[in-house]
Amino acid sequence: MNQMQGLLLAGRYRLVDSIGSGGMGRVWRAHDEVLHRAVAVKELTAALYVSESDRPRLLARTNAEARAAARINHSAVVTVHDVLEHDNRPWIVMELVEGGSLADAVKERGRVEPVEAARIGLWVLRGLRAAHSAGVLHRDVKPGNVLLATDGRVLLTDFGIAQVEGDTTITRTGEIVGSVDYLAPERVRGHDPGPSSDLWALGATLYAAVEGKSPFRRTSPLSTMQAVVGEEPGAPQYAGALAPVITALLRKEPAERPGSDEAEQMLAEAAEGRRPRAAQAYVGTLHGELRQGNTTTHVPRPQGAQGVDPADATPREPVTGSAFATASAAPAVPRKRRRGRTAVIALVLAALVGGGGAAAMKYADDWNKGTGQDKGSAAASTHPETTAGAVPDNWVPVTDPVGFGLSLPKGWKRQVYGIQGDLKQIDYTPDRGKHFIRIAIDDSPDFSDPYQHQIDLEQQLQRLVDYKRVGMEVNTYRDRRGSLWEYTWTALAKDIEFPGPRRAIEETYVSRDGVEYAIYMSSPAEDWATTRKQFTTVLQSWRPKSA
Repeated sequence: MNQMQGLLLAGRYRLVDSIGSGGMGRVWRAHDEVLHRAVAVKELTAALYVSESDRPRLLARTNAEARAAARINHSAVVTVHDVLEHDNRPWIVMELVEGGSLADAVKERGRVEPVEAARIGLWVLRGLRAAHSAGVLHRDVKPGNVLLATDGRVLLTDFGIAQVEGDTTITRTGEIVGSVDYLAPERVRGHDPGPSSDLWALGATLYAAVEGKSPFRRTSPLSTMQAVVGEEPGAPQYAGALAPVITALLRKEPAERPGSDEAEQMLAEAAEGRRPRAAQAYVGTLHGELRQGNTTTHVPRPQGAQGVDPADATPREPVTGSAFATASAAPAVPRKRRRGRTAVIALVLAALVGGGGAAAMKYADDWNKGTGQDKGSAAASTHPETTAGAVPDNWVPVTDPVGFGLSLPKGWKRQVYGIQGDLKQIDYTPDRGKHFIRIAIDDSPDFSDPYQHQIDLEQQLQRLVDYKRVGMEVNTYRDRRGSLWEYTWTALAKDIEFPGPRRAIEETYVSRDGVEYAIYMSSPAEDWATTRKQFTTVLQSWRPKSA
């Protein structure tokens, strides 16, 4: 990264230092040597990993971001100055906002006070109204895309997956873009988004701000999507006057949410510490009723513990302790969908958990999909820091594109299981997932204690057929508090390609810089003696991305 400092782009923009990064790319502070002003330059690092065939689509999406932002003239929306190409990839020149994001503020403080959150929400709403008036849907409103300037301004940024009215879509057929935690229910169901979808995401963003956690995030993308569609968020504990506004914005049906004008009035009152009276009309009772003025309408309760038909709620194999588990050990045969689920949601969920590599869903941050797929075998990578003698002679060192390192037997292939914002999950397998190791890296973990995180995950695995804990204990790994969890269960043929008794083990720990790592390995129970030895060797060779 240091070698990039001082680089001159388009004969005009000189990079000064890196001020942020994410799944999409890196943001630099730069100096415009023509207009003599400081600017922000967004480097699309994802372009380094996409295939040649996908590169034009990435460039088209980048240009769409610039066009979308250019149509919006509002002080609450980050201004885009220029788009250019350098090193065969796109770069976006934007207004420089000194300060951090709402996600940063939540991470640093734990939560944001309700009055302040309402003020932030009010400005985000005004930015969205300006965008909607210009025919632009944002489609990825979340705490990380809300900037809090040091001068007190609030600005909405990253229109990278915005939809511009009248433009031809540049997403693949069936593709859902956006951060799964903040997708409106209608988008998960496969319906076209509208302005109310952005307002729903605003409601989820405000919930995360005041509560310090996403309202619908579960242990996997699949269970998160199920929660978005079929579950109500936990009642806000710290939202104060903002609570009924959040409830109103998070109504499942778009038609039941307030419009922009009404939402703005509610947020303005909450920003003054007053509980908006109009918001009470959207708050359901504990018995599933919705009060609308003087009438009371029954709202059907979601089916099953997860908001789905109980007959369709069989959990899948847990994946990693940091999150994000409940998918098959490898690309799985899609399950038969039973009644109680729409065809669209069934197809989306089946695509998410596998299906022979079919890709019907993609996250906005998942630009790294396929990175190293052609060069991801262990033999093609390097790992200069492996200790001599620590691994068998037939193992080879690996440095993953995400940044971590480890050693593996020759021939194990890399697969990107999923990248969702701060969470990255990478698999290596010799046989399409019958035996595999998964590395989960979460830059913003929900738990500071890995043992408590595994306890929480275990509660969700009780429905696995024949689930049995072999052991779970606090340990010390890499001089940090960790937790080692081992268990068995029986995988069903309807759920995965490799059914039968299975066993898994996971080491989870949180590094000094606050990143949670989960190193998980699974195989058929009959092969466990070999797998367990391999796991020990992996732990000996492990090198986190910060090393």
